[in-house]
Amino acid sequence: MRRNRIRARLDSLVPKPLTHVVRSEVLEPPLGQRRRRRVVAATALVGAGLLGASLSTRPGSRQFYLSTATVAAAWTAGGLASGPLHLGWIETRDTTLRRPVLTPVATGVGVFGLFYGAALVARRVPVLEAAIADVLLFADEGEDGLVLLTTLANGLGEEVFFRGALYAALRDHHPVVSSTAVYTLATTTTRNLALVLAAAAMGSLFALQRRASGGIQAPAITHVVWSALMLRYLPPLFRPSAPPGG
Repeated sequence: MRRNRIRARLDSLVPKPLTHVVRSEVLEPPLGQRRRRRVVAATALVGAGLLGASLSTRPGSRQFYLSTATVAAAWTAGGLASGPLHLGWIETRDTTLRRPVLTPVATGVGVFGLFYGAALVARRVPVLEAAIADVLLFADEGEDGLVLLTTLANGLGEEVFFRGALYAALRDHHPVVSSTAVYTLATTTTRNLALVLAAAAMGSLFALQRRASGGIQAPAITHVVWSALMLRYLPPLFRPSAPPGG
């Protein structure tokens, strides 16, 4: 009896695998879908251009904060203007539906661990080390609070647009693969190999979370947790070593 109670309790807490899709979304009418696609196309072009420009500014400068805030605003505004978005659900083993919170948090922590290990290897590959160091320079030379704020705002904005509006617009066109491809392509405007590779890997995960949950809450939480941990723990790995006796 005790074993049954423990099992029932676990079934109420443990989510079904990422391959399980919660059927909770309402299909969008054709008129709304066409409008969404027009807004998404315009936002993708504007956002990608702004993203590339933001990393061309001087780290820690006023232009950097303004440009990154503008990028976040563009993704968010475009996503919200495209039409209704959904938070989504996660289904536990006992078929209970819950808003995703703990699982995406744990996913963000776990993926950060993988990236941290990959960063240790990347330090031995000159082209990757240089690319990562270039990005982390914005964290090292910026004000901690503002860098964190703009990073998290951009993470949320990207989820609202790419896993929200764009994913919905591509619903009939292999949305997991297609939305990840567009996300990665938009990131190429930064001309940074490390960011492009991260976009391809994390974009795939975020899109799978979107498909499984039917909404943006799970990928948004994972994105924010992963970004915050990366910002906190990766910069020390790529700071130049002080010279002996310095």
